[in-house]
Amino acid sequence: MKKKSMILSLALLLGAGVLAGCGSNNASSSNGGEKKVVIGYFPNIDHAPAMVAREKGFYEKELGKDVKVEYKTFPDGGAFMTALKTGDIDAGLVGPGPVMNNFTNGADVKIIAGASSGGTAIVASKQSGINSVKDFSGKTFITPGVGCTHDVQMETFLQDYGVKSARIGGTLKHVTGNPAQYASMFESGKVDLAAVPEPWASQLVKKAGAKIIVNSQKISYGTTLPNTILVTSGKEIKADKAVVQKIVKAQNEAIAFIDKNPEEAKEITVKAIKDITKQGLDKDVMDQAWTHIHFTSDVNKDVIQQFANSSVELKFLKEKPDFASLIDTQFIN
Repeated sequence: MKKKSMILSLALLLGAGVLAGCGSNNASSSNGGEKKVVIGYFPNIDHAPAMVAREKGFYEKELGKDVKVEYKTFPDGGAFMTALKTGDIDAGLVGPGPVMNNFTNGADVKIIAGASSGGTAIVASKQSGINSVKDFSGKTFITPGVGCTHDVQMETFLQDYGVKSARIGGTLKHVTGNPAQYASMFESGKVDLAAVPEPWASQLVKKAGAKIIVNSQKISYGTTLPNTILVTSGKEIKADKAVVQKIVKAQNEAIAFIDKNPEEAKEITVKAIKDITKQGLDKDVMDQAWTHIHFTSDVNKDVIQQFANSSVELKFLKEKPDFASLIDTQFIN
């Protein structure tokens, strides 16, 4: 298989609401001079480290009693990046696609750790008549956003089959939407395909009779690209490097907890997703989805650059960027 079809992943991004009020830069103070740190994330399985760290109080433990920790969730990477740039959040989890796009446009963002990899699949509705990639022409596919991690993964994979989106001269139509709503879109016939992260891929299969056409092992960048990364701003690092290190340490504790206590971690994640999206996940759906995700703080610079190169080839980015300064490795042990 060509290098473009190498295995990687990512993620995603899904339905959300706000769990906490607006934040402020860590260096600034809230009421009474108390420092405040705001952590952002999405209601998705690959963001489980943030949900577990919140539930178990790992951020509070590491940052100490003099720091007030707040949380905010997001519907997509664009909203997350806007919050990071305006200082409404200090750090958090997001997919690499929005981070790369904003970085190339001059945003002050730094990758300080990975969080998870795997979990993205291409799924077809049961009434679409799609059984393989050769049936994609003229159909409509959906992703959380244009140029999001899942979009790049899917379109990179399809290049080897000569299939292109209408955006770059092909016949495959593209729309965007909240993955929590894909089941109803499949049922209505509005879309035929979805490049979707877990748990929604497994949910579509189990509850909507959908069919996985390309699994998370075969889709481009399926297992080597971190589909969720921990980011902050360069300003935040300069203001208080010790605080950033503690945020990374808290996430590492959450990942260690997930590895040692998978069943409890699943329960925490299911509850957190339901609280935000108002959608419950059956245990069989969660169990299947969980096997497609790998939680790790590792970040592979070479894979990040390859993913960026694919984004250029697909015309999501105008120029091939150099991400040497995007990843700050000093916080990754």
